[in-house]
Amino acid sequence: MDAFQMGAAAVAAAISRGELSSEELVQSCLNRIDAVDGDVQAWAHLDHAHALTQARAADKHRQAGRPLGPLHGVPVGVKDIFDTSDMPTEDGSVLRSGRTPGADAAAVALLRESGAIILGKTVTTEFAVYGPGKTRNPHDPARTPGGSSSGSAAAVAAGMVPLSLGTQTNGSVIRPASYCGVYGLKPSHGLISRHRVLKLSDMLDHVGMFGRSLEDLALLTEQLVGYDARDPDTHPVAKPRMVDITREAPPMPPRLAFIKGPAWDQAESDVVDGFAEMATELGDRMEEVELPGNFEDAMEWHRVIMESDLALNLARDYRRGADDMSPRLREMIERGLEEKAVQYNLAAQQRPLLREFVAELMLDFDAIITPSANGEAPLGLDSTGSPAFSTLWSFCGAPAVSVPVLQGANAMPIGVQLVGAWGDDARLLRTARWLAEAAPGE
Repeated sequence: MDAFQMGAAAVAAAISRGELSSEELVQSCLNRIDAVDGDVQAWAHLDHAHALTQARAADKHRQAGRPLGPLHGVPVGVKDIFDTSDMPTEDGSVLRSGRTPGADAAAVALLRESGAIILGKTVTTEFAVYGPGKTRNPHDPARTPGGSSSGSAAAVAAGMVPLSLGTQTNGSVIRPASYCGVYGLKPSHGLISRHRVLKLSDMLDHVGMFGRSLEDLALLTEQLVGYDARDPDTHPVAKPRMVDITREAPPMPPRLAFIKGPAWDQAESDVVDGFAEMATELGDRMEEVELPGNFEDAMEWHRVIMESDLALNLARDYRRGADDMSPRLREMIERGLEEKAVQYNLAAQQRPLLREFVAELMLDFDAIITPSANGEAPLGLDSTGSPAFSTLWSFCGAPAVSVPVLQGANAMPIGVQLVGAWGDDARLLRTARWLAEAAPGE
Protein backbone atom coordinates (compact mmCIF):
# COMPACT_ATOMS: atom_id res chain seq x y z
CA MET A 1 0.00 0.00 0.00
CA ASP A 2 1.33 3.44 -0.93
CA ALA A 3 1.65 5.86 1.97
CA PHE A 4 -1.00 8.25 0.57
CA GLN A 5 -3.60 5.47 0.89
CA MET A 6 -3.14 5.10 4.66
CA GLY A 7 -5.40 6.74 7.21
CA ALA A 8 -4.23 9.47 9.56
CA ALA A 9 -4.13 7.34 12.72
CA ALA A 10 -2.13 4.66 10.91
CA VAL A 11 0.46 7.03 9.45
CA ALA A 12 0.83 8.93 12.73
CA ALA A 13 1.60 5.65 14.49
CA ALA A 14 4.02 4.57 11.75
CA ILE A 15 5.89 7.88 11.89
CA SER A 16 6.16 7.77 15.69
CA ARG A 17 7.64 4.23 15.48
CA GLY A 18 10.12 5.29 12.80
CA GLU A 19 8.61 2.96 10.20
CA LEU A 20 7.66 5.84 7.90
CA SER A 21 9.12 9.31 7.57
CA SER A 22 7.03 12.41 7.21
CA GLU A 23 8.99 13.26 4.07
CA GLU A 24 8.06 9.91 2.51
CA LEU A 25 4.40 10.44 3.39
CA VAL A 26 4.24 14.03 2.14
CA GLN A 27 6.07 13.10 -1.06
CA SER A 28 3.57 10.27 -1.61
CA CYS A 29 0.68 12.72 -1.17
CA LEU A 30 2.30 15.22 -3.54
CA ASN A 31 2.79 12.48 -6.14
CA ARG A 32 -0.89 11.60 -5.80
CA ILE A 33 -1.84 15.26 -6.22
CA ASP A 34 0.29 15.52 -9.36
CA ALA A 35 -1.47 12.43 -10.72
CA VAL A 36 -5.12 13.33 -10.06
CA ASP A 37 -5.57 17.00 -9.21
CA GLY A 38 -5.64 18.06 -12.84
CA ASP A 39 -9.12 16.55 -12.95
CA VAL A 40 -10.24 17.32 -9.38
CA GLN A 41 -8.67 20.78 -8.80
CA ALA A 42 -8.97 20.68 -5.03
CA TRP A 43 -6.15 23.09 -4.15
CA ALA A 44 -6.17 26.87 -4.02
CA HIS A 45 -2.53 27.08 -2.90
CA LEU A 46 0.08 24.32 -2.88
CA ASP A 47 3.84 24.72 -2.66
CA HIS A 48 5.60 21.36 -2.97
CA ALA A 49 8.92 22.68 -1.69
CA HIS A 50 7.37 24.28 1.38
CA ALA A 51 5.41 21.12 2.21
CA LEU A 52 8.59 19.02 1.99
CA THR A 53 10.54 21.54 4.08
CA GLN A 54 7.95 21.15 6.86
CA ALA A 55 8.15 17.36 6.57
CA ARG A 56 11.94 17.27 6.80
CA ALA A 57 11.82 19.50 9.87
CA ALA A 58 9.32 17.09 11.45
CA ASP A 59 11.63 14.15 10.75
CA LYS A 60 14.63 15.93 12.28
CA HIS A 61 12.49 16.72 15.34
CA ARG A 62 11.66 13.02 15.79
CA GLN A 63 15.24 11.89 15.14
CA ALA A 64 16.43 14.26 17.88
CA GLY A 65 14.24 12.38 20.36
CA ARG A 66 11.96 15.31 21.10
CA PRO A 67 8.33 14.89 22.20
CA LEU A 68 5.90 14.14 19.37
CA GLY A 69 2.37 15.42 19.00
CA PRO A 70 -0.50 13.08 18.08
CA LEU A 71 -0.40 14.25 14.42
CA HIS A 72 3.37 14.50 14.11
CA GLY A 73 4.37 14.54 10.46
CA VAL A 74 0.82 14.02 9.16
CA PRO A 75 -0.23 16.32 6.27
CA VAL A 76 -3.54 18.19 6.58
CA GLY A 77 -5.38 20.28 4.00
CA VAL A 78 -6.84 23.57 5.22
CA LYS A 79 -9.84 25.33 3.68
CA ASP A 80 -8.82 28.67 2.24
CA ILE A 81 -10.77 30.73 4.77
CA PHE A 82 -8.44 29.84 7.69
CA ASP A 83 -5.64 32.35 8.08
CA THR A 84 -2.17 30.88 7.61
CA SER A 85 1.05 32.67 8.45
CA ASP A 86 3.01 31.15 5.57
CA MET A 87 0.40 30.89 2.80
CA PRO A 88 -2.18 33.15 1.18
CA THR A 89 -5.77 33.15 2.44
CA GLU A 90 -8.06 34.48 -0.29
CA ASP A 91 -11.54 33.35 0.87
CA GLY A 92 -12.56 32.18 -2.59
CA SER A 93 -13.05 35.74 -3.86
CA VAL A 94 -11.22 38.02 -6.27
CA LEU A 95 -11.86 40.74 -3.69
CA ARG A 96 -9.37 39.01 -1.36
CA SER A 97 -6.92 37.95 -4.08
CA GLY A 98 -3.32 38.08 -2.91
CA ARG A 99 -4.26 38.43 0.77
CA THR A 100 -1.42 37.19 3.02
CA PRO A 101 -2.52 37.44 6.66
CA GLY A 102 0.87 36.65 8.22
CA ALA A 103 -0.70 34.90 11.22
CA ASP A 104 -2.37 31.56 11.88
CA ALA A 105 -5.99 30.89 12.74
CA ALA A 106 -6.31 29.29 16.18
CA ALA A 107 -7.14 25.90 14.61
CA VAL A 108 -4.10 26.06 12.32
CA ALA A 109 -1.84 26.94 15.25
CA LEU A 110 -3.17 23.90 17.14
CA LEU A 111 -2.52 21.71 14.12
CA ARG A 112 1.09 22.86 14.06
CA GLU A 113 1.34 22.28 17.82
CA SER A 114 0.15 18.70 17.28
CA GLY A 115 2.97 18.18 14.77
CA ALA A 116 0.82 18.29 11.63
CA ILE A 117 2.14 19.45 8.26
CA ILE A 118 -0.01 22.15 6.62
CA LEU A 119 0.09 20.68 3.14
CA GLY A 120 -1.75 23.52 1.43
CA LYS A 121 -4.97 25.51 1.14
CA THR A 122 -8.05 23.85 -0.32
CA VAL A 123 -10.62 25.48 -2.58
CA THR A 124 -13.65 27.14 -1.02
CA THR A 125 -16.72 28.58 -2.67
CA GLU A 126 -16.96 32.36 -2.91
CA PHE A 127 -16.74 33.68 0.67
CA ALA A 128 -17.73 30.15 1.78
CA VAL A 129 -21.30 30.68 0.56
CA TYR A 130 -22.78 29.34 -2.71
CA GLY A 131 -20.65 30.57 -5.63
CA PRO A 132 -18.83 27.39 -6.83
CA GLY A 133 -15.05 27.19 -7.03
CA LYS A 134 -13.06 25.16 -9.55
CA THR A 135 -13.20 21.83 -7.69
CA ARG A 136 -14.87 18.77 -9.24
CA ASN A 137 -16.18 15.59 -7.68
CA PRO A 138 -13.44 12.90 -7.58
CA HIS A 139 -15.97 10.16 -8.40
CA ASP A 140 -17.29 11.97 -11.48
CA PRO A 141 -15.71 15.26 -12.62
CA ALA A 142 -18.98 16.24 -14.29
CA ARG A 143 -20.60 16.51 -10.85
CA THR A 144 -20.24 19.00 -8.00
CA PRO A 145 -18.23 18.06 -4.91
CA GLY A 146 -20.64 20.15 -2.83
CA GLY A 147 -19.70 23.25 -0.90
CA SER A 148 -18.54 25.36 0.59
CA SER A 149 -15.72 23.06 1.79
CA SER A 150 -15.37 21.74 -1.75
CA GLY A 151 -11.62 21.25 -1.96
CA SER A 152 -11.29 19.83 1.56
CA ALA A 153 -13.80 17.04 0.91
CA ALA A 154 -12.52 16.28 -2.59
CA ALA A 155 -8.86 16.18 -1.53
CA VAL A 156 -9.56 13.55 1.12
CA ALA A 157 -11.84 11.55 -1.18
CA ALA A 158 -9.22 11.50 -3.95
CA GLY A 159 -6.46 10.29 -1.62
CA MET A 160 -4.46 13.50 -1.82
CA VAL A 161 -4.36 14.05 1.95
CA PRO A 162 -5.63 11.97 4.89
CA LEU A 163 -7.29 14.84 6.76
CA SER A 164 -8.63 18.31 6.04
CA LEU A 165 -10.32 21.24 7.74
CA GLY A 166 -13.55 22.80 6.55
CA THR A 167 -16.31 24.96 7.98
CA GLN A 168 -20.10 24.85 8.09
CA THR A 169 -22.60 27.70 8.40
CA ASN A 170 -25.42 25.82 6.68
CA GLY A 171 -24.40 22.53 5.04
CA SER A 172 -20.79 23.10 4.05
CA VAL A 173 -19.24 20.00 5.69
CA ILE A 174 -22.02 17.42 5.77
CA ARG A 175 -23.12 17.90 2.14
CA PRO A 176 -19.66 17.67 0.48
CA ALA A 177 -18.81 14.70 2.72
CA SER A 178 -21.93 12.98 1.39
CA TYR A 179 -21.27 13.86 -2.25
CA CYS A 180 -17.60 12.85 -2.09
CA GLY A 181 -18.08 9.69 -0.02
CA VAL A 182 -15.94 10.55 3.02
CA TYR A 183 -16.60 11.01 6.71
CA GLY A 184 -17.38 14.59 7.70
CA LEU A 185 -17.93 16.05 11.17
CA LYS A 186 -19.56 19.33 12.14
CA PRO A 187 -18.81 19.48 15.88
CA SER A 188 -20.95 21.21 18.48
CA HIS A 189 -21.11 24.97 18.07
CA GLY A 190 -18.35 26.49 20.16
CA LEU A 191 -16.31 23.31 20.57
CA ILE A 192 -13.48 24.67 18.38
CA SER A 193 -12.24 28.24 18.16
CA ARG A 194 -12.98 30.19 14.98
CA HIS A 195 -10.41 32.90 15.69
CA ARG A 196 -8.99 34.19 12.38
CA VAL A 197 -11.42 32.13 10.30
CA LEU A 198 -13.58 34.08 7.83
CA LYS A 199 -16.60 35.21 9.83
CA LEU A 200 -20.02 34.83 8.27
CA SER A 201 -22.22 34.39 11.35
CA ASP A 202 -21.18 34.04 14.99
CA MET A 203 -24.38 32.12 15.69
CA LEU A 204 -23.98 29.64 12.84
CA ASP A 205 -20.29 29.24 11.96
CA HIS A 206 -18.60 25.95 12.89
CA VAL A 207 -15.12 24.56 12.22
CA GLY A 208 -15.46 21.08 10.70
CA MET A 209 -13.28 18.27 9.37
CA PHE A 210 -13.02 15.45 6.85
CA GLY A 211 -11.31 12.07 7.07
CA ARG A 212 -11.36 8.51 5.76
CA SER A 213 -12.49 6.99 9.05
CA LEU A 214 -14.28 8.00 12.22
CA GLU A 215 -11.12 7.33 14.22
CA ASP A 216 -9.26 9.80 12.00
CA LEU A 217 -11.98 12.41 12.56
CA ALA A 218 -11.75 11.85 16.30
CA LEU A 219 -7.96 12.17 16.26
CA LEU A 220 -8.09 15.48 14.39
CA THR A 221 -10.96 16.91 16.43
CA GLU A 222 -9.28 16.06 19.73
CA GLN A 223 -6.34 18.29 18.82
CA LEU A 224 -8.54 21.31 18.10
CA VAL A 225 -10.98 21.33 21.02
CA GLY A 226 -10.42 23.98 23.65
CA TYR A 227 -11.33 27.30 25.18
CA ASP A 228 -10.15 30.44 23.40
CA ALA A 229 -10.99 33.83 24.90
CA ARG A 230 -10.81 35.29 21.38
CA ASP A 231 -13.88 33.25 20.44
CA PRO A 232 -16.61 34.00 23.01
CA ASP A 233 -18.62 30.92 21.97
CA THR A 234 -15.94 28.54 23.26
CA HIS A 235 -16.16 27.27 26.84
CA PRO A 236 -13.59 26.45 29.57
CA VAL A 237 -14.62 22.82 30.05
CA ALA A 238 -12.77 19.50 30.08
CA LYS A 239 -11.84 18.18 26.65
CA PRO A 240 -13.75 15.08 25.52
CA ARG A 241 -11.78 11.86 24.98
CA MET A 242 -12.70 11.73 21.33
CA VAL A 243 -10.40 8.90 20.19
CA ASP A 244 -10.91 6.58 23.17
CA ILE A 245 -14.69 6.90 23.15
CA THR A 246 -14.95 6.53 19.36
CA ARG A 247 -13.03 3.25 19.57
CA GLU A 248 -15.26 1.87 22.35
CA ALA A 249 -18.17 -0.43 21.67
CA PRO A 250 -21.47 1.13 22.83
CA PRO A 251 -22.65 -0.37 26.15
CA MET A 252 -25.74 -1.52 24.27
CA PRO A 253 -26.93 -1.23 20.65
CA PRO A 254 -27.83 2.43 20.03
CA ARG A 255 -31.35 3.65 19.36
CA LEU A 256 -31.78 6.11 16.50
CA ALA A 257 -34.57 8.66 16.09
CA PHE A 258 -35.40 8.95 12.38
CA ILE A 259 -36.40 12.56 11.65
CA LYS A 260 -37.43 13.38 8.10
CA GLY A 261 -37.50 17.12 8.77
CA PRO A 262 -38.94 19.93 6.65
CA ALA A 263 -36.75 19.05 3.62
CA TRP A 264 -37.95 15.44 3.23
CA ASP A 265 -39.97 16.32 0.12
CA GLN A 266 -36.64 17.13 -1.57
CA ALA A 267 -35.28 13.61 -0.94
CA GLU A 268 -34.64 11.71 -4.15
CA SER A 269 -35.67 8.08 -4.63
CA ASP A 270 -32.16 6.81 -3.83
CA VAL A 271 -32.37 8.41 -0.40
CA VAL A 272 -35.94 7.30 0.29
CA ASP A 273 -35.14 3.72 -0.74
CA GLY A 274 -31.87 3.71 1.20
CA PHE A 275 -33.55 4.80 4.39
CA ALA A 276 -36.31 2.23 3.93
CA GLU A 277 -33.66 -0.49 3.60
CA MET A 278 -31.85 0.86 6.64
CA ALA A 279 -35.07 0.83 8.68
CA THR A 280 -35.55 -2.83 7.75
CA GLU A 281 -31.96 -3.67 8.64
CA LEU A 282 -31.95 -1.83 11.97
CA GLY A 283 -35.45 -2.87 13.04
CA ASP A 284 -36.49 -1.52 16.42
CA ARG A 285 -33.14 0.32 16.78
CA MET A 286 -34.56 3.00 14.42
CA GLU A 287 -37.84 4.74 15.22
CA GLU A 288 -39.46 7.59 13.32
CA VAL A 289 -40.00 10.77 15.37
CA GLU A 290 -41.91 13.86 14.28
CA LEU A 291 -40.50 17.34 14.79
CA PRO A 292 -42.77 19.69 16.73
CA GLY A 293 -44.80 21.74 14.28
CA ASN A 294 -43.24 25.07 15.13
CA PHE A 295 -39.85 23.83 13.91
CA GLU A 296 -41.16 23.78 10.35
CA ASP A 297 -40.13 27.45 10.32
CA ALA A 298 -36.50 26.69 11.21
CA MET A 299 -35.31 27.03 7.61
CA GLU A 300 -36.61 30.60 7.56
CA TRP A 301 -35.11 31.38 10.97
CA HIS A 302 -31.74 30.20 9.71
CA ARG A 303 -32.07 32.31 6.56
CA VAL A 304 -32.87 35.47 8.49
CA ILE A 305 -29.84 35.06 10.75
CA MET A 306 -27.44 33.98 8.01
CA GLU A 307 -28.32 36.70 5.53
CA SER A 308 -28.40 39.44 8.17
CA ASP A 309 -24.98 38.39 9.43
CA LEU A 310 -23.61 38.16 5.88
CA ALA A 311 -24.72 41.74 5.33
CA LEU A 312 -22.83 42.78 8.46
CA ASN A 313 -19.65 40.74 8.07
CA LEU A 314 -19.17 41.22 4.32
CA ALA A 315 -20.22 44.88 4.34
CA ARG A 316 -16.77 46.21 3.47
CA ASP A 317 -16.37 43.83 0.53
CA TYR A 318 -19.88 44.63 -0.69
CA ARG A 319 -19.26 48.39 -0.57
CA ARG A 320 -16.02 48.24 -2.50
CA GLY A 321 -16.76 45.40 -4.90
CA ALA A 322 -20.39 44.34 -5.19
CA ASP A 323 -19.98 44.02 -8.96
CA ASP A 324 -17.27 41.39 -8.38
CA MET A 325 -19.60 39.23 -6.28
CA SER A 326 -21.84 36.54 -7.71
CA PRO A 327 -25.48 37.61 -8.21
CA ARG A 328 -26.67 35.13 -5.59
CA LEU A 329 -24.31 36.44 -2.91
CA ARG A 330 -25.29 40.03 -3.69
CA GLU A 331 -28.97 39.09 -3.38
CA MET A 332 -28.37 37.43 0.00
CA ILE A 333 -26.50 40.46 1.32
CA GLU A 334 -29.15 42.86 0.01
CA ARG A 335 -31.96 40.85 1.62
CA GLY A 336 -29.93 40.84 4.84
CA LEU A 337 -29.66 44.62 4.74
CA GLU A 338 -33.47 44.81 4.69
CA GLU A 339 -34.12 42.45 7.61
CA LYS A 340 -35.64 44.03 10.73
CA ALA A 341 -34.04 43.64 14.12
CA VAL A 342 -37.23 42.20 15.57
CA GLN A 343 -37.23 39.37 13.00
CA TYR A 344 -33.57 38.65 13.69
CA ASN A 345 -34.13 38.51 17.44
CA LEU A 346 -37.24 36.35 17.10
CA ALA A 347 -35.25 33.87 15.00
CA ALA A 348 -32.36 33.87 17.47
CA GLN A 349 -34.73 33.09 20.34
CA GLN A 350 -35.72 29.82 18.68
CA ARG A 351 -32.20 28.34 18.73
CA PRO A 352 -32.19 27.28 22.39
CA LEU A 353 -35.67 25.77 21.99
CA LEU A 354 -34.54 23.50 19.18
CA ARG A 355 -31.35 22.62 21.07
CA GLU A 356 -33.46 21.74 24.12
CA PHE A 357 -35.69 19.50 21.97
CA VAL A 358 -32.62 17.60 20.74
CA ALA A 359 -31.26 17.26 24.30
CA GLU A 360 -34.57 15.86 25.56
CA LEU A 361 -34.79 13.47 22.62
CA MET A 362 -31.34 12.15 23.48
CA LEU A 363 -32.68 10.95 26.85
CA ASP A 364 -34.41 8.16 24.90
CA PHE A 365 -32.19 7.89 21.82
CA ASP A 366 -28.46 7.87 21.09
CA ALA A 367 -28.67 9.99 17.95
CA ILE A 368 -30.98 11.41 15.31
CA ILE A 369 -30.67 9.76 11.89
CA THR A 370 -31.54 11.77 8.79
CA PRO A 371 -30.11 12.24 5.26
CA SER A 372 -26.86 14.15 4.75
CA ALA A 373 -28.14 15.42 1.40
CA ASN A 374 -31.15 14.95 -0.83
CA GLY A 375 -29.38 12.52 -3.15
CA GLU A 376 -26.25 11.94 -5.21
CA ALA A 377 -24.03 14.87 -6.16
CA PRO A 378 -25.87 16.73 -8.94
CA LEU A 379 -24.49 16.90 -12.45
CA GLY A 380 -23.07 20.28 -13.40
CA LEU A 381 -20.63 22.66 -11.76
CA ASP A 382 -22.78 25.78 -11.54
CA SER A 383 -24.30 24.74 -8.20
CA THR A 384 -23.05 23.03 -5.05
CA GLY A 385 -26.39 21.32 -4.31
CA SER A 386 -28.92 21.87 -1.56
CA PRO A 387 -27.87 22.22 2.11
CA ALA A 388 -31.47 21.76 3.33
CA PHE A 389 -30.86 18.56 5.29
CA SER A 390 -28.18 20.30 7.38
CA THR A 391 -29.95 23.59 8.05
CA LEU A 392 -31.80 22.54 11.22
CA TRP A 393 -28.68 21.17 12.88
CA SER A 394 -26.47 24.10 11.94
CA PHE A 395 -29.16 26.41 13.28
CA CYS A 396 -29.25 24.78 16.71
CA GLY A 397 -25.50 24.07 16.88
CA ALA A 398 -25.85 20.32 17.47
CA PRO A 399 -22.97 18.04 16.40
CA ALA A 400 -23.53 16.16 13.15
CA VAL A 401 -21.53 13.54 11.27
CA SER A 402 -21.95 12.21 7.73
CA VAL A 403 -21.33 8.47 7.36
CA PRO A 404 -20.78 7.21 3.77
CA VAL A 405 -22.92 4.06 3.81
CA LEU A 406 -25.37 4.45 0.90
CA GLN A 407 -24.94 4.47 -2.87
CA GLY A 408 -27.14 5.93 -5.58
CA ALA A 409 -28.27 4.56 -8.91
CA ASN A 410 -25.24 6.11 -10.64
CA ALA A 411 -22.81 4.46 -8.19
CA MET A 412 -22.23 7.82 -6.48
CA PRO A 413 -21.90 7.92 -2.69
CA ILE A 414 -24.69 9.13 -0.42
CA GLY A 415 -24.12 9.91 3.25
CA VAL A 416 -26.31 9.25 6.26
CA GLN A 417 -26.29 12.03 8.84
CA LEU A 418 -26.30 11.39 12.58
CA VAL A 419 -27.01 14.27 14.97
CA GLY A 420 -26.38 14.32 18.72
CA ALA A 421 -26.96 16.55 21.69
CA TRP A 422 -24.83 19.68 21.99
CA GLY A 423 -21.48 18.83 23.62
CA ASP A 424 -21.89 15.06 23.14
CA ASP A 425 -19.59 14.79 20.13
CA ALA A 426 -17.58 11.76 21.27
CA ARG A 427 -20.68 9.68 21.92
CA LEU A 428 -21.98 10.71 18.49
CA LEU A 429 -18.83 9.38 16.79
CA ARG A 430 -19.12 6.13 18.76
CA THR A 431 -22.71 5.74 17.56
CA ALA A 432 -21.63 6.55 14.00
CA ARG A 433 -19.02 3.79 14.16
CA TRP A 434 -21.74 1.35 15.23
CA LEU A 435 -23.93 2.49 12.33
CA ALA A 436 -21.10 2.13 9.79
CA GLU A 437 -20.70 -1.48 10.90
CA ALA A 438 -24.46 -2.21 11.07
CA ALA A 439 -25.64 -0.46 7.90
CA PRO A 440 -26.86 -2.49 4.91
CA GLY A 441 -24.07 -3.90 2.81
CA GLU A 442 -21.43 -3.28 5.48
